[in-house]
Amino acid sequence: MSATAEFIPVNVAILTVSDTRTEATDTSGKLLADSVREAGHQVSDQQISLDDVYKIRAIVSAWIAAPNVEAVLITGGTGFSGRDTTPEAVQPLFDKNIEGFGELFRQISYNEIGTSTIQSRAVGGLANNTVIFCMPGSTNACRTAWNGIIQQQLDSTHKPCNYVKLITGQRSTAEACESRG
Repeated sequence: MSATAEFIPVNVAILTVSDTRTEATDTSGKLLADSVREAGHQVSDQQISLDDVYKIRAIVSAWIAAPNVEAVLITGGTGFSGRDTTPEAVQPLFDKNIEGFGELFRQISYNEIGTSTIQSRAVGGLANNTVIFCMPGSTNACRTAWNGIIQQQLDSTHKPCNYVKLITGQRSTAEACESRG
């Protein structure tokens, strides 16, 4: 890899999981879409789904199979209420779990909301070379996840590792990250 990596835009789909939000009230989805565009990426699709395992799974499955979606950001449905089903919906679709996403999200979030962060079931994974990040539904939690983790991992210039070459088909899954020196 050269000393200066080329920026590669990513096609990102955004799903808001909520039984109450509409396009007009979806501040978390709007924040993510604005953040994606500001970072130089494209929003390839954006939807709102009821918190239903099969509806969520159907939307995400279609995106995983779509050639124009390389990353999926899901906001909502990661708590502990009876209707929070996002992890149950998407984890069976993962080829690999991104264990560190939830762990790092909760570590960063702890500095903002203290021990309440343990009520987040933020998860991430890879499916068909599509990276998927699931975060809580609050706008502040989405900002934390984007600014603290996702933005860098969708930035092809971020070293030593990011997901861009993998999800855009420019790197094999066996290729290691650049050395940390």
